[in-house]
Amino acid sequence: MATEGREKRNFGLINEKGEEIGTFSGAQPRDAALKVANRGITSIVLREKGTKKLHYFVGKRELVAVPKNAPAWIQDAAKKNKGKIFKANVEKIGTAQLQFVKLERNDKSFFKIPKKAGEKKGKK
Repeated sequence: MATEGREKRNFGLINEKGEEIGTFSGAQPRDAALKVANRGITSIVLREKGTKKLHYFVGKRELVAVPKNAPAWIQDAAKKNKGKIFKANVEKIGTAQLQFVKLERNDKSFFKIPKKAGEKKGKK
């Protein structure tokens, strides 16, 4: 993969109350978001550790058939789910800069997923 030479970064998963509830690592924020989505979390707010930067994602996971060229350990794991595995998918909504490094000092609206640009209020 393209991430072999890159240094991994740590991202804190933030809930809507502004509390950090987990740490995930990846070369890119998307890598960490995929790990979060694979646990079944759909509204993903990640703070890049050591910075004030927030990354917003919407994620999902779905059961898909195992590819024919999948490694043996994946095929073994899929036998428990009738030959299917969970596959995560995320969409980046945007980024934001926190005012303060300490999470509790920031406005709580930072920790909610912003509406997509083309989305109207009240409709999904």
